[in-house]
Amino acid sequence: MAFGMEAQQLVRLGKVLATSDHASVVSINLFVALICGCIVIGHLLEERRWMNESITALVIGVCTGVLILLTTKGKSSHIFIFSEDLFFIYLLPPIIFNAGFQVKKKQFFRNFMTIMLFGAVGTLISFFIIFFGNLLLIDYQYAVSLYSDAWTIGRQQTSDYPAINCDFDAYTGIQLILTKVAFTWAIQLLRNMDIGSLDIGDFLAVGAIFSATDSVCTLQVLNQDETPLLYSLVFGEGVVNDATSVVLFNAIQNFDHAHIDAIIILKIVVDFGYLFLSSTLLGAFGGLLSAYIIKKLYIGRHSTNREVALMILMAYLSYMLTEYSSVV
Repeated sequence: MAFGMEAQQLVRLGKVLATSDHASVVSINLFVALICGCIVIGHLLEERRWMNESITALVIGVCTGVLILLTTKGKSSHIFIFSEDLFFIYLLPPIIFNAGFQVKKKQFFRNFMTIMLFGAVGTLISFFIIFFGNLLLIDYQYAVSLYSDAWTIGRQQTSDYPAINCDFDAYTGIQLILTKVAFTWAIQLLRNMDIGSLDIGDFLAVGAIFSATDSVCTLQVLNQDETPLLYSLVFGEGVVNDATSVVLFNAIQNFDHAHIDAIIILKIVVDFGYLFLSSTLLGAFGGLLSAYIIKKLYIGRHSTNREVALMILMAYLSYMLTEYSSVV
């Protein structure tokens, strides 16, 4: 009897794992198909001044999201959800490697302090602004009560609020009505998507993720030959910005967000600084070691394929070492 129950549990577990693997395969295939579509359509529209590759990717992504919402009747779909380990281990390293490989070294180090000011300090400022903004606006009940109180204040002509001087006119009333309607519609949409309630850790993660601004559109507008300084600043800021956001996101995930106080915030800041410096040193060590091996062994003279493979694998090895040691 016990053996039969264990066998049934194993069968159920196998079905769950098979379903999970199937969902991951579908998500990855659809994700790769969308990327291929973005590349092909972006190449066809490369000569068009009014459309570039980044706008094409944005339009395709928005249309795909709207189509999924319509087919699922406004509910959240898990078709594009895959494990975060898959992203951090397989998808993120080529993105970071490509960004760092395309940096103009002379321009980058010549404007190092300015790039670090925009890329690191600016990212932290953006993180705090987005975090506190989400904390105020994504809280559904708080948002509804906030605009309901604003409407009540305007209608009562400050009769119940003598300390507030509010001049209520038709234009202000229309603004408040439209704002309340927009918030009510957005709240209803989020509830239909069954996202659930967000805690303080989710707000911190959203702030870290959204602070990673993409500079692709800006770089496509700029000309590297005509404005080399501006181009190098924007490109370098984008590279440092992405790295800072990744380190900040991992630093946030290492702490318990149930009780946020000054000590926890100080620990997050210290952990962020430690991760940022340690990951930079490990990355530099991996690059120098790879250059030393290639130079001393003369691998490029005998086999270009081995040289390229060693360079890519050494870069990936340095990334995985930092990931394994919880540095990145």
